[in-house]
Amino acid sequence: MTDTLSAAQAVPLRQPSPARLTLLAAAAALSAVLAGCGPTNAQGGPGAGAGGPPPTEVGVVTVTPGDVGLVTELPGRLEASRVAQVRARATGILQERLFREGSDVKAGQPLFQIDAAPYKASFDSAQAAVAKAEANLMQTSAQLARYKPLIEANAISKQDYVNAEAAQKQAEADVASAKAALQTAKINLGYTTVTSPIAGRIGRELVTVGALVGQSEATQLAVVQQIDPLYVNFTQSAAEVMKLRQALANGQFKRANGAEAASVRLVQDDGTEYPRAGKLLFSDLTVDSGTGQITLRAEVPNPGGQLLPGLYVRVRLEQAQASNAITLPQQAVTRSGQGDVVMVVSPEGKVSPRPVKVATGKGNQWVVLDGLKAGEQVMVDGFQKLRGDAPVKAVPWQAPGTKAPAAAPAAAAPAAKS
Repeated sequence: MTDTLSAAQAVPLRQPSPARLTLLAAAAALSAVLAGCGPTNAQGGPGAGAGGPPPTEVGVVTVTPGDVGLVTELPGRLEASRVAQVRARATGILQERLFREGSDVKAGQPLFQIDAAPYKASFDSAQAAVAKAEANLMQTSAQLARYKPLIEANAISKQDYVNAEAAQKQAEADVASAKAALQTAKINLGYTTVTSPIAGRIGRELVTVGALVGQSEATQLAVVQQIDPLYVNFTQSAAEVMKLRQALANGQFKRANGAEAASVRLVQDDGTEYPRAGKLLFSDLTVDSGTGQITLRAEVPNPGGQLLPGLYVRVRLEQAQASNAITLPQQAVTRSGQGDVVMVVSPEGKVSPRPVKVATGKGNQWVVLDGLKAGEQVMVDGFQKLRGDAPVKAVPWQAPGTKAPAAAPAAAAPAAKS
């Protein structure tokens, strides 16, 4: 017994090597990591919600129907409402200019002075002729008055009385003729002072002082233009006009600003809108056979003279308003020969195409008349992010140039995952 125990104590126990201990520790650490990244248990573990990527965010706008003005943008040109050519109606040497070039003038204001000496002499001669004719009339009238009682007493012959009566009537005619000549001389004398026929803004002088004017024709001296208000002339397709009139007659649209009026706005070269609204005056009765266009004219107030005749502008014409219409950003609508389509996002995040009826454009938006309901969400951007039938997350769309909404805290969660 003692020998057996001694033999057992004599054989030492085998201890694990350091390399084996290191391998066992690494295996235990890997098992722990795999357990942490494994599927969740029934009570929910660290891997909860890791079944797939989060839904894609897309920008949407909410449909809000209302009354929308149907605006058509057309090219136009400004024109003075009244234009008058100042011409010399009397022949003579131009002596003086009585205005400042480029200034505003009033109707009847003197502008030029022509040498009036010859016309003043003619006027004085006509006055003398009138005085002579009146004196002759006085003499013949007195003689006829003397002959009247004598003819009643048969003291003179009837022929003498007839001659006296004829002389008196001829004297009356001479007075009338002399007065007419005096009036003509007065008018010609007045023509030596050239006045403005209308109120407006005058341009540069076309003839200098010292020139002979009106010798063979009425020489043009200057031009006066009335620029408040201004006219703007523009054209519109005859097909569009007829289509609009038919829609108004059917009650599909209602007229803008009254029975026959239409709102007119001008867009200047720099893209800014002129602050004062104009009104449509008329549309032409005929269609241009070459272009198929109808000419229209509008009147625009211009009290400060900011607009000038001859300028080309863009005319925004609102002729009608659509009831219960919807405006959408242009990038939300896909237009093709088969029709117009938008992408509608359901409350569950499903995206589906929807055909719509587009009436016209308004700025950078389309006016939609049919196909959408109030409260629906229409996709504006994020089309490239769509993946089949995968659901999306609708977020309010931000127009370019506006401040984007702050990112949700949850958006940082995927970046925190190891």
